[in-house]
Amino acid sequence: MADALHHLSIAIVGRPNVGKSTLFNRLVGRRQAIVDDTPGATVDRHYGRGRYDRSEYTIIDTGGFEPETEDDLKLVMREQALLAIEEADVVFVLFDGRDGLVWGDEEIAERMRQSGKPIYYLVNKVDGPKQAMHSADFYQLGVDPLYSISAEHGVGVGDLMSDVVRDHPSAPAEERVHENEIRVAVIGKPNVGKSTLVNKFLGADRHAVTDIPGTTRDAIDSFVVRGEQVFRLIDTAGIRRQKKIERVLEKRTIVKALKAMDRADVALILIDAREGVTEQDTKIAGFAHDKGLASLIVVNKWDLVEKDTNTAGHMAKEVRDRLKFIPYAEIIFISAQTGQRVETLLDKIAAAREQHVRRVGTGELNRWLERAIAANHPPTLKGRQLKIYYASQVDVSPPTIMLVVNDPDRLHFSYERYLLNRLREDYGFAGTPVKLFTRRRKKGDDPAEE
Repeated sequence: MADALHHLSIAIVGRPNVGKSTLFNRLVGRRQAIVDDTPGATVDRHYGRGRYDRSEYTIIDTGGFEPETEDDLKLVMREQALLAIEEADVVFVLFDGRDGLVWGDEEIAERMRQSGKPIYYLVNKVDGPKQAMHSADFYQLGVDPLYSISAEHGVGVGDLMSDVVRDHPSAPAEERVHENEIRVAVIGKPNVGKSTLVNKFLGADRHAVTDIPGTTRDAIDSFVVRGEQVFRLIDTAGIRRQKKIERVLEKRTIVKALKAMDRADVALILIDAREGVTEQDTKIAGFAHDKGLASLIVVNKWDLVEKDTNTAGHMAKEVRDRLKFIPYAEIIFISAQTGQRVETLLDKIAAAREQHVRRVGTGELNRWLERAIAANHPPTLKGRQLKIYYASQVDVSPPTIMLVVNDPDRLHFSYERYLLNRLREDYGFAGTPVKLFTRRRKKGDDPAEE
């Protein structure tokens, strides 16, 4: 059974403040690229999905790219952008039409040409004749075609995406070998026990396992059959801290690990029980969350920890405190080396995947919405109240709920959190993220047609 289509991946790069996040939001269709102060929420690269015509795509938003800088933060941002370029199928290079051609633009254009990726050069913020005049300056870069757009107002974006989907039609995704196949990405920092866990599932030392971090260089697929359920295990290379990524091989390793997550349904996020939750663990969990995977937090090497009656409780609290952005993920304590609780993981993976593809009918969902609103009415914002006309689940993997409202800007984040909490209380969705977005009501909208 084949998946629907492979999602084209598009990276957006450019100098700081040229409108990358605005374009990201325009292409995703909602305000997703909002700064999040929660550690691990992947502030370095944002991922979102969108659709143009009948083609779906993944958008990667990056921080500012400055070709020449000694600033530590800007160096990390540049490294993140380069990783996004390697990960992507297509690159959008954004320039600022209000500033015109400035220092650094030529260097960025040249660096992008060297990437070997299909590049689309965009002059943003072209909102009038003055900016249109400035946009002509960018032809000095020797790039063609050059697209003049306004990400804020949507001008020119349709023409751009029409060319992109024409030039890069969606390809069939990799086929699932088995009808009941669940794809599982085993992720974590180096030497956390990923290959040891996969080998324990398989009952054989198929993967190279040593005490040297970084043994696994590629994502390797293995199959485990349990009854009628087939699990495809994708053992990924360890994801290192960005400051330690110095060799080209390490960069490509991370890109392969991220692409392995794109192929997965469920992520097993491995944490070393002896070290607790590190900053890098939060980053890795953030990748899985941003990519919309069902997830389980697997605390490995539990046999090597000195324990008393409170040890598990203290560790669980630490995990929850550090990984607040994935409260839906169950915590399991295991030893991949001894096999302790490893067998239970298969049942938990299957349960998380079941929730990941769960769909609630429109009628039932709107009865739930009526109850939720009756219990807690939407707040009034600046003297005007949010009206929610109806809800519809528009996607699975992960479950995605659309609210049709009078004004999307009136949905306060606290009320959105309330709705998501109520949704989980009534329907569970254990193990999977749930996405909620708003759409302004259009004339003729009818929930029965959704």
